[in-house]
Amino acid sequence: MENSITRRIIWDRASKAGLAFGGISIAYMLINSIMPTTESVGTGMLISLIGVILWAVKFFGCIWLMKLFMKKLVQDHSEASNADTFRFGVATALLSALIFSAFYLLYTTVINPDIYVEALASVKEAYAGIMPSESMEVLDNINFATTGFFSQLIYCFLYGTVLSAILSRSIPSRDPFANNTNID
Repeated sequence: MENSITRRIIWDRASKAGLAFGGISIAYMLINSIMPTTESVGTGMLISLIGVILWAVKFFGCIWLMKLFMKKLVQDHSEASNADTFRFGVATALLSALIFSAFYLLYTTVINPDIYVEALASVKEAYAGIMPSESMEVLDNINFATTGFFSQLIYCFLYGTVLSAILSRSIPSRDPFANNTNID
């Protein structure tokens, strides 16, 4: 008996996958936030190298994990089509983006609210002679936490959607000649 793949199945699986991706992104952000910054050239290069390695592990790990989740969906539901795996990927991307963006908003408003204050002070100091006072005033009125929430939400969702579109073209892999009964 073949299972019927429904929206409920897709959203149920996507919620679990979205939680995993959101957790990975949150862990990556927290690791980056606790990594020391130093002025020493040798140590600074080592920290930068570690940061690049962590980013590469996250980037390629998420691609591999999305592919694994899609293949697991097809393995458990043999009637799943490329459109179903794409829908699953988009749902996963949306839920993951919501989880990560919500944590990002929490992080920038409650856990470390001074992050934007420090960054804004650095920008003002660097551009004090160049920017007119009206521009400095505008910088003071921007709600960076909300802007960060929406920019992370859009970025993560678009990244996941593009990744889903690319991976779903080959998952499930179908034999184009399997149903061909015409023999020339």
